[in-house]
Amino acid sequence: MPSATILGDSDGDVRMAGTLLREGQLIALPTETVYGLAGNALLEDTVRQIFTVKGRPLIDPLILHVHEWKQVESITAEIPPHARKLAEAFWPGPLTLILPKADCVSDLVTAGNPTVAVRMPAHPLARRILQAADVPLAAPSANPFGYISPTCAAHVMDSLGERLSWIVDGGPCQAGIESTIVDVSRPDAVRLLRPGPLSPDALSATLDGLPISTHTPQDAAKPAAPGLLARHYSPNTPLCLVSHGEQPPEAPEGRCAWVATSRQQAESSPSGYDRYWFSETGDPEDIARTLFAMLRKLDTLEHSRIYIELPPANGIGLALIDRLTRAAAR
Repeated sequence: MPSATILGDSDGDVRMAGTLLREGQLIALPTETVYGLAGNALLEDTVRQIFTVKGRPLIDPLILHVHEWKQVESITAEIPPHARKLAEAFWPGPLTLILPKADCVSDLVTAGNPTVAVRMPAHPLARRILQAADVPLAAPSANPFGYISPTCAAHVMDSLGERLSWIVDGGPCQAGIESTIVDVSRPDAVRLLRPGPLSPDALSATLDGLPISTHTPQDAAKPAAPGLLARHYSPNTPLCLVSHGEQPPEAPEGRCAWVATSRQQAESSPSGYDRYWFSETGDPEDIARTLFAMLRKLDTLEHSRIYIELPPANGIGLALIDRLTRAAAR
C-alpha cells in the first residue's frame, strides 16, 4: 500500500502545504500539543473526509485552528469579554475556546452545536502553514478515532500513513497532550470542559480570580467539545490505573508492564513486571511529553496488561489523569 509523502519546514514545502489545504486536501501537521489531521474547515466535503479518514463519529465536534484575530471574528458570532481576556493571555498556545458560531461554520464541524471550538496554535511550523493556507483549518488529532494521540510524524505514519497523502514533520510535540478546552460562549459563566496544559488556576488568575466551573457535561449523544467521550486515547492492551505513590499487585498475571511516574518508583516495584517510567524525576510536564509515546510503544510489546501510576492530582496532573482514565475505560 502507498504511504504518505513527508514534507518539512522549507519555504517551498510550507507553500505547498498551504496550497493543498486551501484546495481541500488533508495534511497531518504538528502543533505544540499533538499532531492534527488538518483540512479546510470551509469546505464541507473536506470536513466530511476528516471524519472518514479517522473513523470519527459525526457527533464529535472538531476544533478550528486559526492564525489571526480576523479569522476568529469570521467564524464566530460573538466574542464575550471573558473569551477575549483568555485569548489575549494564552494565544498562540494550547487553549481552545468554545464560542458562539457564525453561520459560515458548517453544522458538520460543530456536530450540530450552536458553538464552535477555536484555537490559535503556537507551534512555529503550524503557524507558517496556517498563514500560507489563509483559511481556518479543522484539525482533530491525526490518529484513528479513539486510539492514542500522535506526538511525532512517525506515529501518524504508523496509524494513518496508508490513508493520507501528506504528513508535515515538525519534530516531537512540546506539550504532548491536547489543549485545554474552556467554554466561554456565555457572558456569565466560564466552564472547563477538558483539562490540558493550562491549569484552572492559571485561567482563573487571568480572569481576576473568577471561579472556573469544572463540571463537565456528560451527554454522550452530543458532546459539547472534542475529547469528552468516556473511552478515548486508548491502546489495544488493557490498562489498570494505580494511585499516585502506590505499587501494582505483588503477583502479576501473565506478562505485564508497570509504568511509574519516576524511575525511583519503577525500580522499587515488585518483581515480575517489565518496568518503565515516564520521567527520571516524576516531573508532570515530562510525563505529559512522554505519555502518548510510551502508551504507543507498550501497545506493540504484547503485554497482557499495562499498570500505570497516576500523577498527583494538581496542575497538569489533572489533564494526565483525565487522559489515562479515558484510556483505561472499557
